[in-house]
Amino acid sequence: MKLRDLVYRLYAHRVEGRLDLSQGPKHIGVILDGNRRWAKASGGTTEQGHKAGASKIQELLGWCSETNVEVVTLWLLSTDNLDRPERELVPLLGIIEDAVRDLAADGRWQVHHVGTLDLLPGGTQLVLKEAEQATVGNKGILVNVAVGYGGRQEIADAVRSLLHDHAARGTSYDELAEIVDIDMISSHLYTRGQPDPDLVIRTSGEQRLSGFMLWQSAHSEYYFCDVFWPAFRKVDFLRALRDHAARHRRYGV
Repeated sequence: MKLRDLVYRLYAHRVEGRLDLSQGPKHIGVILDGNRRWAKASGGTTEQGHKAGASKIQELLGWCSETNVEVVTLWLLSTDNLDRPERELVPLLGIIEDAVRDLAADGRWQVHHVGTLDLLPGGTQLVLKEAEQATVGNKGILVNVAVGYGGRQEIADAVRSLLHDHAARGTSYDELAEIVDIDMISSHLYTRGQPDPDLVIRTSGEQRLSGFMLWQSAHSEYYFCDVFWPAFRKVDFLRALRDHAARHRRYGV
């Protein structure tokens, strides 16, 4: 073992030992950013970058399973990404499909799609549906795979669903205008019934949400990490938990 690796492990163990997991986040959202830039810096192709990023997902979930995390939302493909050239989008969708199949085959996680299925190719839709069906009842972490996801689109879809629901009940628009509230809209989100994220992590150094979980993250803590997603390490994850814990203590004063 190289000296650098040994020092890294000792440091990670030290950080982990000082964490109070009872105060840790229950729901973590992750914006998996930096695959292409990691590939460029490494002399590889964009496809290789996306594959490296996909392989990191199981590592992250393993780290989460060692804590009290109950829900993880992974932003794999935004609605904006669907406008990419076909030569780039098709391989990316294939990598995402393989990643979702791997999550379902693992047997530990419960997979749930968040996003607009109708925007995705039929093959991708089928993979997502089959993964959900195959993992119903699994007792491990609930893994939301955000594919074809956009925060504004989610809110629009929630409002549309709410309107259709009440139209079917015979509620007039005037009546609905009087009773509609935050809870009603929340009950039509992709993540309905789930706790809102306590912590949102974004890799690659970018410090913006880009539309990720706009409604749900109103009270979330944010942790922006400088490393590209394929290079994200356990110590980076532990630092995010440490940062969340420090803020939690401050707010508790």
